Amino acid sequence: MPDFAAFTLADLLPFIAIGFAAQMVDGALGMAFGVINQTLLVGVMGVPPATASASVHLVEVFTTGASGASHIWQRNVDWGLFRRLVPFGVAGGVGGAYVLSSIDAAAARPFVMLYLLAIGFYLMWKAIRMAKPRFEDPRYTRPLAVVGGFLDAAGGGGWGPVVTSNLLIQGGDPRKVVGTVNAAEFLLTLSISIAFIATVGLAAFTLVTVGLIIGGVIAAPFGAILVKRISPRTLLLAVASVLIATSGFSVWRASPFM
Repeated sequence: MPDFAAFTLADLLPFIAIGFAAQMVDGALGMAFGVINQTLLVGVMGVPPATASASVHLVEVFTTGASGASHIWQRNVDWGLFRRLVPFGVAGGVGGAYVLSSIDAAAARPFVMLYLLAIGFYLMWKAIRMAKPRFEDPRYTRPLAVVGGFLDAAGGGGWGPVVTSNLLIQGGDPRKVVGTVNAAEFLLTLSISIAFIATVGLAAFTLVTVGLIIGGVIAAPFGAILVKRISPRTLLLAVASVLIATSGFSVWRASPFM
């Protein structure tokens, strides 16, 4: 573990800013915390990919807890939906953590990103056509939670994009969907991270981690407030835009021409 006394606030500020920006997007739209952090840490700050990945996974234990609590405080959580998502999401995540020790799931990532890119365009079309908001209770939640948890354990940040987008396709209220998915993610992340922390210990607890935690926890309440105040159509458009941008970027990076 590094000597934190040797670092100054100026050393922390870039990572605080990255954590704040990523959590603002994730807290308001239910996705993209991992993607934004990984992209900025590796591409802008020059952090090694392995260090960035370890830091982001550890940070998410803190940020999802703060974000979930904020959404509960703002009454953005559908508790019936929460109870249907959590046990199956945790089962998928824990199962994925064990299965992935012998199976390489990275090959499937481009196909998942193509699927999410298509969903992003569909949600964009749905938001543009939306006149008077009319919502339905999503029906296909348990298998969706298993898949989302499994993909999240694979390191692809699948919980937010997969679960949020598919619940919205089923007609869920954007505010309740985002709030519930964020609240459920804490238990999912905690269950997946226990094995990681037990294996790596405090080796991943670096300056990067501290900065991301501070920025993410500060931003968490603001994301929950935004969800409560933004109109359903605007929220749906924003989710679609982020989904298209992040999935399109991942597909582009996976292209054989890159």
